Amino acid sequence: MSISTPNAISTPNTSPTITTDALIIGFGKGGKTLAAKLSAAGRKVVVAEASADMYGGTCINIGCLPSKSLILSAEQARQDGANSTPETREAAFEAAIKEKRRVTSMLRDKNYHKLADQDNITVITGRAHFTGPHSVEIATAEGPVAVTASKIFINTGATPRIPDIPGIRTTPGVYTSTGLMDLDDMPQRLVIIGSGFIGLEFASMFADFGTAVTVLQHNAEFLPREDADVAAAIRAQLEAQGVKFLFNADTKAIAPAADGGVRLSVAVKGMTRGASQACDSTPAGTGNAHTDITGAADAADTATTTSPTSNPTDHATMSHVQTKPSDDGEPRFAEPAEARFCLTTDAVLVATGRTPNVEGLHLEAAGVELTERGAVKVDELLRTTAADIWALGDVNGGPQHTYISLDDYRVVWSQLNGSDHPYTVKDRKHVPSSTFLATPYSRVGLNEREAKAAGLDYVVKRLPVAAVPKAQVMRRPDGLMKAIVERNTGRILGAMLLSAESHEVINIVKLAMDLDAPASTLRDMVFTHPTIAEALNDLLA
Repeated sequence: MSISTPNAISTPNTSPTITTDALIIGFGKGGKTLAAKLSAAGRKVVVAEASADMYGGTCINIGCLPSKSLILSAEQARQDGANSTPETREAAFEAAIKEKRRVTSMLRDKNYHKLADQDNITVITGRAHFTGPHSVEIATAEGPVAVTASKIFINTGATPRIPDIPGIRTTPGVYTSTGLMDLDDMPQRLVIIGSGFIGLEFASMFADFGTAVTVLQHNAEFLPREDADVAAAIRAQLEAQGVKFLFNADTKAIAPAADGGVRLSVAVKGMTRGASQACDSTPAGTGNAHTDITGAADAADTATTTSPTSNPTDHATMSHVQTKPSDDGEPRFAEPAEARFCLTTDAVLVATGRTPNVEGLHLEAAGVELTERGAVKVDELLRTTAADIWALGDVNGGPQHTYISLDDYRVVWSQLNGSDHPYTVKDRKHVPSSTFLATPYSRVGLNEREAKAAGLDYVVKRLPVAAVPKAQVMRRPDGLMKAIVERNTGRILGAMLLSAESHEVINIVKLAMDLDAPASTLRDMVFTHPTIAEALNDLLA
């Protein structure tokens, strides 16, 4: 059976029901850490994981670590010039995928044995669903296993959100991030639907491998939650890598192309010019697809300004011209609302966010409620609406980071270990984030846009990365550093670092913020030299 029973608990071959102290549904960061802690405290634990390919959770299998492995390989390919010819690109990509698979396989195995080899832990491979407040049935390959537990912890993570676009689920060549990271052959052309940070990471990575990348963005503003100067710098970096952007773009349909690729019908709002042939009437696979994409991206870019100066390609067309009645009742032509493009590509990445993974859990059987956004409803102690059931990680609707799942473990364990003052979600401070672009972008706390909206009195500190000696030594002078400091107190309100090694430096800023240290603390700190971290001396001067 797909069940590990090192010592303490009998297999379903001899007992169809397991009674245990704790059941953890999902092998993610928070759940696996909690399982090990409970086991060390002498508790009997069952861990249910739907797939043997997911031992260890999202991060090590299909998230943080495999994507960063590929990003580093892509960066190396760009630096070595291996992305310059079709032959060298394919070789570099093949080697990168091989290394990614090695890393994830090794980590998956280590994570499995770290739990399964413990006396008090049983790992069951199968999909779980609630049958009552303290009972769960796990569908394994050999049949159902019933588990009754005193305490249950839901740690099922999140799954990619798939928009309702005709053909998106049935057309070959359309991938989520999971599938795109496991291709055997590198796509020469890639269209990314969605311009959030996950989509941008993949855009940067594949551009470094030598893929022609186009990003479709639903609205007109790039990274609307970021400060305009930061967003502009990130966009400039991506465009310098060759990434094209198509703004105000809605994908209307996806279908196979005759050449084995993927064809997208895309409507771009605000366009005032277009070619003569509609996507629906364009023979699939005709023409040069990358030219199609590039032309559409160029035309849409001008559509966000005052007046387009060039027509899109022959495989794009404006939508029908709407008519409105004039004052005298005669038809009157109005300006067209949008243009239609037919984009042909080798692969499509759907990067439109992730949604809590609750499908099939039958939470209602346990009395566990969901929020309006479909996450498991929890309080500040991560307790659900059912007694003795908690939810950790992405499934509870919090920030979707592995380190938040780990911190969720701390919230739960502080209750289970008998603490008089349990640690709560409200005690969590200043969650940092990093996006691994060619120049990583990291931030913590408030940006200028948010500080202004909150009515705070602040000063803005800026430093070009080109002024940092270590960045010049690394031959990576691109980017900017920005900090928001409260005027009267000197308190650091937030920082935005678009620079090499920003993912390391941001943790120093977070620590200072957690300790309520004023900006002068980092301004006057003695750092080793040459480092990127020492730039904080000048940034906060």
